[in-house]
Amino acid sequence: MDPTRSDRRNFLRGATAGAAALTASHLGAAGPAFGAQSGAAAGESARTLVRPPRLRAGDRVGLVNPATAAFDTVAIDVAKDSLAALGLEPVLGRNYFARRGYLAGTDEQRAADIMEFFQDDSIRAIWARGGWGAARVLPHLDYDVIAAHPKVLVGYSDTTALLSGVHRKTGLVTFHGPFPRNRFSANAQRTLLFEAEVPTLSNPVRVAPTETVQTEDRVRTLTPGRARGRIVGGNLSVLTAIVGTPYVHEFDDAILFLEDVNEAVYRVDRMMTQLALSGALSRIRGFVFGRCTDCPPGESHGSLTLEEVLLDHVGPLGVPAFRGTMIGHISRQFTIPLGVEAEIDADAGTIQLIAPAVT
Repeated sequence: MDPTRSDRRNFLRGATAGAAALTASHLGAAGPAFGAQSGAAAGESARTLVRPPRLRAGDRVGLVNPATAAFDTVAIDVAKDSLAALGLEPVLGRNYFARRGYLAGTDEQRAADIMEFFQDDSIRAIWARGGWGAARVLPHLDYDVIAAHPKVLVGYSDTTALLSGVHRKTGLVTFHGPFPRNRFSANAQRTLLFEAEVPTLSNPVRVAPTETVQTEDRVRTLTPGRARGRIVGGNLSVLTAIVGTPYVHEFDDAILFLEDVNEAVYRVDRMMTQLALSGALSRIRGFVFGRCTDCPPGESHGSLTLEEVLLDHVGPLGVPAFRGTMIGHISRQFTIPLGVEAEIDADAGTIQLIAPAVT
């Protein structure tokens, strides 16, 4: 996901130090609200949920690069063609191929592309590329303007910071999902963004011709039961990096979903510990972990498994939880609308959306 992985880890260490001021434990000890800030942000609460208008064939949509510098012109051709296959007209941000070191231009340039597309009423949606750097643009966005021009905003991976920040500041439903490069992801986005349906997200049952049972895309229950709440989340390392800022989700009574890539299990443990110590985990109603792609146990004397780490942190909460849903750095992905009501069934491994994500 991130060619500059070490830079993001350095940022994460700084965020960890800032989170130490949050004294609520994951067992629910008294402390300031998760993400509490001084000054104007201290009194900020969740805004009224705003659903963007649905997409229609022929709509113009913007492509922005708020993170890592782009070099591969074929990759952007694939992204544009995938949107065109949905019947959309893709428009590239003017700074998409800008460069400042490992970033796609200055923070101001990257923010300018986002703001230009939000202000342009002929642009009906925005897809954002990942990498590293989206968190840096958050102070440069005009959230009043974004709130006045609600539209579909899609991305995943590093774009988690942008999705979370925009949702927290404006109440706008944002969408954790990919460029629709394959039929699975395209159908998921057509159902959600065009048809305004409320699907049940369930891994497809697929049994290979040489197998007798399903061996891929399986889910596993961590704690049984059902839970209902606002669904929020995204990439684990990016999300924990903005803990303690006014741009992170509010987690009270939420369903939290997470995913990651190229992280050793001990680092997943470290980040889950940060969420626990900040008080985030003690506030959720349910938990879903998608995929941790290329997340080896490491080469040290011994290691916990990923499932053991998740159970260590989520098990004591007693909330319904499961892992293995199709969210993450995989070719076939669900698109998740952040902020809408959803119900999870941890025994069945499903996420049922309760209301449309678009109007």
